[in-house]
Amino acid sequence: MNKKLTLSIEESVIEKAKAYAKSKGRSLSDIIENYLNLIASENSKKSTSYNADVTALIGTLKEPSIEDYKDDKTQRLIKKHLK
Repeated sequence: MNKKLTLSIEESVIEKAKAYAKSKGRSLSDIIENYLNLIASENSKKSTSYNADVTALIGTLKEPSIEDYKDDKTQRLIKKHLK
């Protein structure tokens, strides 16, 4: 169940974050939720320690579906062999 949360964040940060989210094809809420899940779960996953830059990237990319992979592979093979 989703619940609304009100945050106070500097306007320039919000604009930059919205632009980033749009460039990734995701909503700002989704990115923030994933980040909060990440930091909340860090306490339970202390077995692996990542560089801060790597940690900031976790959850920002969506894993492609198998169909996307197959379509991409097919297009690359067609391009390679039919040129």
